[in-house]
Amino acid sequence: MNHLEQLKKYTTVVADTGDFTSMEEYQPQDATTNPSLILQAAAKPEYKHLVEQAVNEHQGSTLEDAALLESIIDRILILFGLEILKIVPGRVSTEVDARLSFDTAGTVAKARHLIGLYEKEGISKDRILIKIASTWEGIRAAEELEREGIHCNLTLLFAFAQAVACAEAKVQLISPFVGRIYDWYKNDTGIDYKGSEDPGVQSVTQIYNYYKKFGYKTEVMGASFRNAGQITELAGCDLLTISPGLLEELQNTDGELVCKLSEDTAQTCAEEKISLDEQAFRFMFNEDAMATEKTAQGIRSFSADIVKLENLILELLG
Repeated sequence: MNHLEQLKKYTTVVADTGDFTSMEEYQPQDATTNPSLILQAAAKPEYKHLVEQAVNEHQGSTLEDAALLESIIDRILILFGLEILKIVPGRVSTEVDARLSFDTAGTVAKARHLIGLYEKEGISKDRILIKIASTWEGIRAAEELEREGIHCNLTLLFAFAQAVACAEAKVQLISPFVGRIYDWYKNDTGIDYKGSEDPGVQSVTQIYNYYKKFGYKTEVMGASFRNAGQITELAGCDLLTISPGLLEELQNTDGELVCKLSEDTAQTCAEEKISLDEQAFRFMFNEDAMATEKTAQGIRSFSADIVKLENLILELLG
């Protein structure tokens, strides 16, 4: 078996793309998107019709400009989600506007609205993960949503403090960003980390072991990979969300793939259990220069891509 086939024995493989053709080719269980991926897909001729459909459905709307744009973007997210759910047997992650990252009430309201839109299309909320940035406000929103049965994927997660707070909030799933952690440390030190020495790999390993050792049910989904080696080092993680290029590389690689993470080995990790209130969370998070920088950068980037999508819609609206 190739590495992709072997990886699927240990780990749920998720497609990190808005490209439907790639999903059909590599047959992942779930799929996850973000504003950047939706923007990239929407610019392609084969997917632009979904954007145009959302715009056309709003022709003659009495909504004011800002509300109209918001409604059209929500519809685009749902249309992409519906197409993805025709391909994957599991769940799709649909992201809340990154500009709500510090607005608990706004995030909760948007998540409920998106779930309502999916339910109008006959999609059960069990097939949707609402994607939210791992800020203190985002984690609190997810905690409230989980109590309502709306499951969440906490993204832009770089710090152990974020992972601990998500577990305590009983979030369904977290997405620690392996590649972006690697990028920061490589830039900071000049070292091209390999294998188990990779700081991104070490971060996900620490979180996975902590969750399994202390019985947290929150799923760990490694994300944002830069190379196939980072993926194979995390074989056994609950889920891994992988771009089409790396899925292809794994599919074209033969040889044995060793399972690196397991609930049994997690029991031997040296982590002590901790609990974080808001003050402790903010201080611990602030002490991690990489995490504070990359979280802020990610929110800015996703917010900018939402604005680009809005501009694309404005062009179509004329």
